[in-house]
Amino acid sequence: MGNKIISMMKKDSRDGSKSKRMNRSQRKLLADEEMLHRRALSMAIHQAQLSQRFDGSMSRRVGSTSTRKQRTLSDPFSNGKQVPDFSSESLTVKKFVLVHGEGFGAWCWYKVVASLEESGLSPITIDLTGSGFNMTDTNTVSTLEEYTKPLIEYLENLPEEEKVILVGHSTGGASISYALEQFPEKISKAIFVCATMVSDGQRPFDVFSEELGSAERFMKESQFLIYGNGKDKPPTGFMFEKQHMKGLYFNQSPNKDIALAMISMRPVPLGPMMEKVSLTAERYGKGRRFYVQTLDDLALSPDVQEKVVRENSPEGVFKIKGSDHCPFFSKPQSLHKILLEIAQIP
Repeated sequence: MGNKIISMMKKDSRDGSKSKRMNRSQRKLLADEEMLHRRALSMAIHQAQLSQRFDGSMSRRVGSTSTRKQRTLSDPFSNGKQVPDFSSESLTVKKFVLVHGEGFGAWCWYKVVASLEESGLSPITIDLTGSGFNMTDTNTVSTLEEYTKPLIEYLENLPEEEKVILVGHSTGGASISYALEQFPEKISKAIFVCATMVSDGQRPFDVFSEELGSAERFMKESQFLIYGNGKDKPPTGFMFEKQHMKGLYFNQSPNKDIALAMISMRPVPLGPMMEKVSLTAERYGKGRRFYVQTLDDLALSPDVQEKVVRENSPEGVFKIKGSDHCPFFSKPQSLHKILLEIAQIP
């Protein structure tokens, strides 16, 4: 394990008698958490229903990509710059497909979903296999293909004339990379939000190796591993303890969103994270990729994100100051505006 996680570990020294008592403030906190959870579940159900509808209104993106240039854009929301006036009618592709990262689910996008809908766009959220409302046992999910199946099925069912903008958070970047390899003709742009933008033959876990240690060391030594098939078998998943998740993911997020995450996150299937992704220049390589960096990120440091960008050369790079690893919680409006700006790039 990396020093960052080891330094976060602390012993719980609560008094035994106090742990058995629940005062009024504790009961109120639990009630607030339950209310947040119900709101998130309601949003996930609503988005799952929306994902089954195809309005047939999408048109093909026009214009050549041969003259595209890589651009690095600093955060326009921390230095007084304004995003150009936006009109949803000016876009040929209005449908965003939001793909969560490890442990999360469709519920994590609730703030971004609301903002995109208010802008006249059509956001769709996906629960990957074993995540959110998808109740598949994570211990049975062993490949990236299995993990990404809900996204692939969604793209398979898109009418031929439709395209979408894929947005992937954290390890969701591997899922949208896999989708881009499978359906490059159906994806207008792919946006990686502090995500694992992997190279051909690279494992999603490798991107986190500086924080978590090598994949081999993690598989042997991590205390967060889950052995769904028994201790004598290889590990099947992992899940950080709450205090570690708070420190890694939510160092800038509001307390209510942290509470929501603590009761909603699920174990992460290990197989898809350790699988080497196969990507080709003929399919994945022709996709339009953009990267959103989070500059106060403790799970995937700004230096690591810079390395990801250098090694994979996206078309554009955007930065969000004051955001932890979950900008959909800590800086939702900044993330929303960046998504709109990328959508408008010819």
